[in-house]
Amino acid sequence: MEIIEILFTASFWAAAIRIASPLIFATLGELICERAGVLNLGIEGIMVAGAFAGWMAVYSGTGLWTGVCVAMLVGMAFGLLHSILTVPFGLSQHVVGLGVTLLATSSTYYAYRLALPEVTSPPKIEAFQPFEIPLLSDLPLVGPALFSQTPFTYLAFALAVVVSVVLYRTPLGLAVRAAGENPAAVAAQGLSVSAIRMGAVVVGSGFMAVGGAFLTMSAFDSFFFEMVNGRGWICIALVVFGSWRPGKALLGAVLFAAFDALQIRVQQTGFGADIPYQIFLMMPYVLSIVALVVMSRRAEVPAALMVPFNKGER
Repeated sequence: MEIIEILFTASFWAAAIRIASPLIFATLGELICERAGVLNLGIEGIMVAGAFAGWMAVYSGTGLWTGVCVAMLVGMAFGLLHSILTVPFGLSQHVVGLGVTLLATSSTYYAYRLALPEVTSPPKIEAFQPFEIPLLSDLPLVGPALFSQTPFTYLAFALAVVVSVVLYRTPLGLAVRAAGENPAAVAAQGLSVSAIRMGAVVVGSGFMAVGGAFLTMSAFDSFFFEMVNGRGWICIALVVFGSWRPGKALLGAVLFAAFDALQIRVQQTGFGADIPYQIFLMMPYVLSIVALVVMSRRAEVPAALMVPFNKGER
């Protein structure tokens, strides 16, 4: 009964939306990459690099939104490296992605130790604060959950709408989707498949880094290396869960976040005290795997995903 009561509290859904926000940024970034035909397994490391870059920029004295821009630029730089190796050079997207993750994580650790050699605990910054939207924040249940969040969270949901409109309502979005479905048709129209794919990876990687920056600049107020904690890999699964559609991917991110928030609340209430806490930690991942299996059976994978394209070859 306590679990049912938890599901109908505003604080629970406020926490779920907050947990979902970094997942939304990173999932949209991965979705853009894969829609163009490139699997970006560098997402985990790019999120770590973005989390550190945004936090370090603010700690050095810049504004919060400047820190967001710095994080995005760092992510785009790693995305550019990934795209150069996988698109024109045609190297394995799996190997390059894992290499980018290792490079981004290792370089972040090196930069942290170089910038703060004597620090034993991460310094804190003044993070984004919740902003209540007048009138809407007063609505029962929905108001505190959706309209009393930080501006960073509002940006995540707005970005989902923008990505959806661009992908399905603009010539640019059509070109990106065609590059992942039928690149030969794109080339026949006189467009550069390589440029489209590289641009998608660069932009998508920037969004991944912003998702990492959310953790240090909105969810928390400091940086530590374990904070991403596999969220990048979850985002790859969320793209599949969402059938490569922004709206469904957004729903998947909120669903996973709700599972995560629920297991935290269940432990706090003492429900199932005799059950090992690891069971509760597993719960959001197990439920997400089940949902992923169900949804993936009907998912339409982009036909040219992970398929290199060389103009003139059949």
